[in-house]
Amino acid sequence: MAAAPSSADSAPLPAYAVEIKGLTKIYRGGKNMPPKEALKDINLNIPRGSIFGLLGPNGAGKSTLINILASLVIKTSGEARIWGYEVADEPRLARSAIGVVPQELNLDAFFTPFELLELQAGLYGVPKRERITAELLAAVDLTDKAKAYARTLSGGMRRRLMVAKAMVHKPPVLVLDEPTAGVDVELRKSLWSYVRQLNANGTTVLLTTHYLEEAQELCDRIAIINHGALVANDTKQNLLRRIDNKRVTITIDQDLTEVPVNMRAHGWELTGPRQLTLAYQPSKITIGQMLMAVQVNGFAIADLSTEETDLEDIFLQLTRKAATAA
Repeated sequence: MAAAPSSADSAPLPAYAVEIKGLTKIYRGGKNMPPKEALKDINLNIPRGSIFGLLGPNGAGKSTLINILASLVIKTSGEARIWGYEVADEPRLARSAIGVVPQELNLDAFFTPFELLELQAGLYGVPKRERITAELLAAVDLTDKAKAYARTLSGGMRRRLMVAKAMVHKPPVLVLDEPTAGVDVELRKSLWSYVRQLNANGTTVLLTTHYLEEAQELCDRIAIINHGALVANDTKQNLLRRIDNKRVTITIDQDLTEVPVNMRAHGWELTGPRQLTLAYQPSKITIGQMLMAVQVNGFAIADLSTEETDLEDIFLQLTRKAATAA
């Protein structure tokens, strides 16, 4: 599906689909309002062929960064390259290398999906013989709605149509800005499947999402931005290793009304009449050492479970640190 702009057909493929160096954006203040630094010296490379997650709280700077890549916002300083093309110096080529699915469902209600995709392809200068309208409608499961007015489509159908609209010119880079916001679980999984398919066919995907399980499920690499600054950028696996925290829960053979004193001193908590839970650092203590305290009290263990660190833990810790530093 993905294809680089035609002028790059004979050129080697770039190692990075998106390259950002020293990117800064300062919005000028108005009357009685100081200037706002929305992006602060961002350095970020997105490997070609990856599914890359860009996370951050509301107002962190994600939308500003995406809008700069989409040539909707002018950067103050720094570089932003898409498929090797600098957005300010080669705007036409940069725009042809990227497709953006915004959060807002901005579709003309009086056009059909077929007409919308044909119109979008025309705006990108795609010749009629090279258009893939029928293929895109089939890919997003809208073939049977090709001639229906957009206003008659459900929210999920409109969301899928927005993805197809962004792909009419076969961009090698696709930006999905909160693509599953407000959609049900079934549609979310359907979109995940389509994103994986696009990626398998060569499209580099940049995903912003508020659903951390979505990023954990889909992304190869993840960057976290907060207050306009990059606070993390690593593989998903490395990020998950950064917090040395786990949780163990044991179920014992008798009811308790309180945690025994010797266990309380180590941080054990009573989470049920027969359930004790401890947050611990694997680098400092082993399961065996923890269970010795249980055995000392004469308890028999009926069940034991452990809980790994997830992306939400990472996100909360890093954004909390950044907020404190700010």
